[in-house]
Amino acid sequence: MIEHHISVTRTARYVTLGPSHGAVSQVWFACHGYGQLVADFARNFAPIDDGSRLIVLPEALSRFYTDQTTGRHGAHAKVGATWMTREDRLAEIGDYVTYLDALYDAVFAERDRARVEVVALGFSQGVASVTRWLARGRARADRLIVWGGSIPAELVTHERHALHATPLTFVLGSRDELATEGVRAEHRGQLDAAGFRYEVVGFEGGHRMDNVTLATLASQNESRRDKNTL
Repeated sequence: MIEHHISVTRTARYVTLGPSHGAVSQVWFACHGYGQLVADFARNFAPIDDGSRLIVLPEALSRFYTDQTTGRHGAHAKVGATWMTREDRLAEIGDYVTYLDALYDAVFAERDRARVEVVALGFSQGVASVTRWLARGRARADRLIVWGGSIPAELVTHERHALHATPLTFVLGSRDELATEGVRAEHRGQLDAAGFRYEVVGFEGGHRMDNVTLATLASQNESRRDKNTL
C-alpha cells in the first residue's frame, strides 16, 4: 500500500462582525476552539463590535458530530469543527495555513493593510492554528492573543520566526481545567528559555472566553494606537 496526496478545492466558511465597507482602525482574526462552530464562537466578540474594528472569524475545515451516539444523526444533532487531528497532521496544518493566508489576502484586497492594526487571537485549539499560521504563512499581526492554550512546542523551540517579534498576550482562566498550574509553569519556562517576550492576563473562570477581559484587551489596543498617532 502506497499513500498519496492530491490537492483539491475546498469551500471554507467564515463570518465577520463590524463594518463590511469603510474605514476601521483594527482588523481582528480569531480562531475558535475544538468542537466549536464559528457562529457560536462569534457571539463572544459582540462586546467589542463597536464599529471601529472588523472581526474576521474563520471556521475550521473539518466538521463532525460531537455527540458520541452511534447510528444516524438527526436534524438536532450537534455539530462542531476541528482544525486538525493527529491523522495526516502535516497535510492538515498546511491546508489551514493556506486557507488562512487566502482569507487574509481577501480581507486586505479591499483594505490598506498599512492603515490598520491587525490583532490575531486563538482560543483553545485555535491557539495552535493561529500561531502556526503566523509562523509559517504570509500574514503578519501587530498583536497576538493566546487564550486558553499553548504555543506548539515546535514553534517554541524552532529558530526565531515572526512570533518572536509579535507582542504576545496570554489569557488564562483561574479555573481552566485544561491549563493546570503545572502546565502553565512548564510552558512559561519554555518560552522564557526561547527568548519570547509576553504578558499574562488572568480572569476568574474556566476554559472559556470572558467578555470583560476581551473588552479590556481591545481597549488596550486602542490606547496603544492613540499613543502611536500623537
